[in-house]
Amino acid sequence: MSVNEITELDMSTVLLEAYDLGDMINASEELHNYLHWKKEMEKDKQVQLLVNQFLKKKEIYEDCQRFGQFHPDYHSALEEVQKVEHKLNGLELVKNFKEAEEKIDDLLYSVSKLIAHEISEEIKVPSNNPLPTVEGCGSGGCSGKCS
Repeated sequence: MSVNEITELDMSTVLLEAYDLGDMINASEELHNYLHWKKEMEKDKQVQLLVNQFLKKKEIYEDCQRFGQFHPDYHSALEEVQKVEHKLNGLELVKNFKEAEEKIDDLLYSVSKLIAHEISEEIKVPSNNPLPTVEGCGSGGCSGKCS
């Protein structure tokens, strides 16, 4: 067996395992909840009305943003976007969706991190967390490799 044949065999095994992993994620409770709340939001008239308002206000704001805070309507456009966003985020349906979205994001991040760190602990795995945690001595997760 040549080196190319071994590589192809290993790659096909990796792909099959990846498909199995994808199937497990697709069958997870986290994904089921995410899809459920997404569908509920798409059906809800109040949510859709606020989403459309938000998109219109956001478009106006983005137009103002080209000139920054020097645009005469910049601050009022920003306020309008924030008002609609606050109303939207106050709805229980949206809260449930965002919670489910965060859980599926956490699941995908955990799986990605596990795979990456099986290869090397030094591989960085991107996260959607706006305040990422830094692993190392300062965070209490010292691996002893810092010194």
